[in-house]
Amino acid sequence: MGTLTDVRAPEEHSDGTRSQVLRWLKQVGEPVAANEPLLELETDKVTVEIAAPVSGVLREIAKHEQDPVTPRDLLGRIEPRDAPEPAAAYEPASFAECATANVASRQPGLSPAVRRLIAEHQLDPTQLSGSGLGGRITANDVLRHVERQAAPGRTAASPSPTSGSNRVPHSPMRRRIAERMVESLLHTAPHVTTVFEADLGAVLVHRAAKRAKFEQRGAPLTLTAYFLAACVDAMRAVPEANARWTADALELNRQLDIGVAIALGERGLIVPVVRDVAALDLFGIATQLADLTGRARGNRLTPADVRGGTFTISNHGVGGSLFATPIVINQPQSAILGVGRVEKRVVVVTRDGEDVIAVRPRCYVSLTLDHRVMDGERANLFLTTLVGRLEAWRD
Repeated sequence: MGTLTDVRAPEEHSDGTRSQVLRWLKQVGEPVAANEPLLELETDKVTVEIAAPVSGVLREIAKHEQDPVTPRDLLGRIEPRDAPEPAAAYEPASFAECATANVASRQPGLSPAVRRLIAEHQLDPTQLSGSGLGGRITANDVLRHVERQAAPGRTAASPSPTSGSNRVPHSPMRRRIAERMVESLLHTAPHVTTVFEADLGAVLVHRAAKRAKFEQRGAPLTLTAYFLAACVDAMRAVPEANARWTADALELNRQLDIGVAIALGERGLIVPVVRDVAALDLFGIATQLADLTGRARGNRLTPADVRGGTFTISNHGVGGSLFATPIVINQPQSAILGVGRVEKRVVVVTRDGEDVIAVRPRCYVSLTLDHRVMDGERANLFLTTLVGRLEAWRD
C-alpha cells in the first residue's frame, strides 16, 4: 500500500459551530474519483458535502456516522491511484470554499449510495427533489421520500402498545437551537421586551406601486424588506442596538448585518444574514433577501451565510402570530425585532382636525433587548424611529 492522502474536515471559524458526520457516500475498499462527493457533514445550521481530494481507493474511515467533528479532524484516508509526492497531504478548504468547489467540479449523476437506495426502493430519480448543493439528490432526500410514501398506510405514528410514545432523535440543528435558547434566556442576557403598533398603509401603497417592477428585475418585494430598511434609521438613532456586550466594554458594530429568521418546518429555524444593510437600497435588500430565503428552503446555504449577524428580525407574523414574547436574543447580539401579522384594525385617526374611526392595516412590532446594553427609554426610541419610518414611507 502506497502513501495515503488524508481527508480532513474543512476549516471553520464560526464561534460555537458544531458538526458531525451525517453519512458516508463511499465505503472502505470502494474506488473514488477526485472531486466526487465522499461524505456529508451536518453542522448545527447546514449540511455540507466533502469531496474526495484525489482519485483512488478509500482505505480508512476515521470518523463514523454521528461522530462529532472539529476543524481539520481526520475523516478518512484515500490510497491514490498515482502515488503523490512523499509526505504530501490534502489541505482542507473552508466550509464555504468546499461548498463552492463541490458545485463547480462535481460530475453529473448520483452518488453510489444514492443509486443503491434508489434501486433498493425501486424509485424514479426524476421524481425526487434534491436538497444537496446545486440541487443534487442526497441519501437523506431518498429516505425522506420513502418515508412520505409509506406514511398514508403507516400505523406506527400512533403510540405503540408497549411504550406509549415514539422517540425522535434530535438533529444537530434542533439540539443547538435548544442550547442557544436556554443559554441566552437563562444564563446570559436579562431579556426585556417593549411593544409598539405600526400602521403599514404607506408601505402597502408603495409596495403595490413597485412590486411588479421589482419582480421584473428578479426580486420579490416582501414586507420584510421594508422592515430591514427601516432598521437602518432606527440603528442610527440607537446604535447600541447594533452592539455586543463584553465584560469591560460595549462593542458597537460599524456594519449592520441583519439576520432574518426563516422557519424550515420540521427541520427547525435558520437565520441567514443580509450583509451591510445600510449600504443597500430597497431593491438591493429585496434581492439579497430573496436569494437567502430561496437557498435556505432549498438547503443550499453555506456556513458563511449564517454567521456574523449583528441584529436579528423574527417575522413571526408570516405564520399568523400577532405577538410573541420574549423572542430570544441571538447571542452575542443585543436585541431582536419581532414583527407580527398585518391585519385590518378599527382605529381612531385624526383627519382635518377631527377624530374619526377608520380601518387601517396594522401590526405589532416588538424589540426584545439585553437590559445590560440599553434601558427601556432607548428601546422605545428605537421603535419610535422604526415605526415613524414605516408610517411615512418614502423612497
